[in-house]
Amino acid sequence: MQSGTFHTSYAGDMALRPYWAQRVRIAVVLIAVLIFPWFADRYWLNLANTIAIAAIGAIGLNILVGYTGQISIGHGGFLAVGAYTAGLLAVRLDAPMWVTIPVASLFTALIGAFFGLPSARLKGLYLAIATLASQEIIIWLLTHGKLLGIGESLSLPRATNNLFGVPLDALGNNDFVFYWITVGFLVLTAVFVSNLFRTRAGRAFVAIRDQDIAAQVIGVDIFRYKLLAFATSSFFAGLAGALTAHYRGVISWERFTIDTSILYLAMIIIGGLGSVSGSIYGAAFMMLLPAMLSNLARSVSGVVPNINSYLPFIQQGAFGLAIILFLIFEPEGIVKMWRNVKDYFRLWPFSY
Repeated sequence: MQSGTFHTSYAGDMALRPYWAQRVRIAVVLIAVLIFPWFADRYWLNLANTIAIAAIGAIGLNILVGYTGQISIGHGGFLAVGAYTAGLLAVRLDAPMWVTIPVASLFTALIGAFFGLPSARLKGLYLAIATLASQEIIIWLLTHGKLLGIGESLSLPRATNNLFGVPLDALGNNDFVFYWITVGFLVLTAVFVSNLFRTRAGRAFVAIRDQDIAAQVIGVDIFRYKLLAFATSSFFAGLAGALTAHYRGVISWERFTIDTSILYLAMIIIGGLGSVSGSIYGAAFMMLLPAMLSNLARSVSGVVPNINSYLPFIQQGAFGLAIILFLIFEPEGIVKMWRNVKDYFRLWPFSY
């Protein structure tokens, strides 16, 4: 009696979802994603859009930290580059959204590659400090906006929010319309990155993470692939930033401080390093947690009248506690917990 999984074709062996259970789960998720906006109110649509944008940025950071092993605490700065590039193109040139988003993403990739130059010589804590420096340099430039011809904040004209000449306002509820845009970009990002690590470049990223000296011995160009990892990660950070700019309509440097960089690091730690699905889980967790705490505070405000004044501190404490608990009890994140559940049912009743 045979046991295990045996593929009978190369296509089956290389499929992203080779097993029927995986395909069923994907189909269920896609159906839920398609049905959700028709029944959700504006509050939940806004939350879903926020999660989708955060997940794109988290996937970008996971490419660099989780897959390539390059520590970065400057992700918030690259989000700011994408947001302000899209905003300036919209304000100065009256460029539509379908132009500003790709241009902002590519420009952010270029900036990320520039700040990734020290990665050829630095690693570990020293690289983390270098990325922190990039964060501070970008925020300094934004706070001294006169150098770039911008003010403290930037308001995007609503006319630039159009798809190939069709204003989004004409299509209905802005949150509803943006849901399809953000989720569409998230799906494309997830599919692209999942396939990226089946390519030569993706395997080079993983080899650098596992042992960069050994990777260099077998012919991996360390400098080239580290720069490529920074550029790819920054591209998706720029995409998330540009989507944020168009969705919110008003952007300010205060949205992209070091706290944002730490938040995105928390997303990939809690979700799972080196996992696309883990990035999505982590983004959903970190975006839903403050919403749940806010709703809880609202429900008990009659019993504890001053709880709303303490809510920001409660949220920060909850973030820190969540990170600590995951690092202690499940360092591999939510994706490992989900994998354990799947393995239990796959092996039941012989789960030992």
